[in-house]
Amino acid sequence: MTDFAQLVPLLVKGGVRFILVGGAAATAHGSARLTQDLDIVYQRTRENVAHLTHVLGPLNPYLRGAPPGLPFLWSEATLWAGLNFTLVTSLGSLDLLGEITGGGGYDELLSDTITLGLFGVECLCLNLPKLIHVKRAAGRPKDLESIAELEALLEEQR
Repeated sequence: MTDFAQLVPLLVKGGVRFILVGGAAATAHGSARLTQDLDIVYQRTRENVAHLTHVLGPLNPYLRGAPPGLPFLWSEATLWAGLNFTLVTSLGSLDLLGEITGGGGYDELLSDTITLGLFGVECLCLNLPKLIHVKRAAGRPKDLESIAELEALLEEQR
């Protein structure tokens, strides 16, 4: 199980610029659905990638679902060579997303965020209308199933 209470503050205190998306963002907005991983869109700048590799290094990140023993080097070069990474760490599952369907990357999503207090720190979270939009755009069954609940939460907010 992912330890959100340790992972989110670790990222924030480590200076990582990210936006909470996916199931964790839905939960932060009041969704009753359980999520197994932390999904974040990270800013792809030299400084932020350096922070990300430094902060997560001690957590032994490894590609989730990869066969044990498959060579994987956690480094800035690795992050620059890819975009989206589904990882398992000593604190649980973490999806590092350089961009998301229907939303783009960190800079494109920034205007569609709110600041939330979570686990004693403040972090950016995708706002509810944009979260609904990107879930619809992703089109995966689990995303489509969550839209009705998220739309009800949005209606309550209004």
